[in-house]
Amino acid sequence: MEDLKLLVDEFLNRSFSVAVVGASTNPEKWGYKLYKFFKEAGFRKVYAVNPNAEEIDGDKVYPSISSLPEVPDVVDLVVRPEVSEKVVEECIKVGVRRIWFQPGSDSEKAVELCKRAGIKFVRGACMMEEGRKKGIDKPVFRA
Repeated sequence: MEDLKLLVDEFLNRSFSVAVVGASTNPEKWGYKLYKFFKEAGFRKVYAVNPNAEEIDGDKVYPSISSLPEVPDVVDLVVRPEVSEKVVEECIKVGVRRIWFQPGSDSEKAVELCKRAGIKFVRGACMMEEGRKKGIDKPVFRA
């Protein structure tokens, strides 16, 4: 496994597209907070994924990774471990190369699936908190 710091630096590249699986319409939930963080931080494209929602703050919500218009550079999982396992299997099928397991979303099976497929992954850390440590919560102004 690569050094965590190097992986964090790689995953937090604002030129990347990010899919938040478990994005929520409820502002109190982590799925909402993470989605808003990536949008406000200026990542190239941020996709909300949740089969039980249609939109978040006017943005389209996709039912699955395979329904997205592109293969995201990073998939951020904020779902139960048993859901993560199914999403990792879907990520393998569509060619996702990076997965971030939010605390509590990983399982040994999901991690093993990533290892076997050669998918880079981070577990045990919050992508939003790591981004804030690096100043990524500051908006980027583009001309």
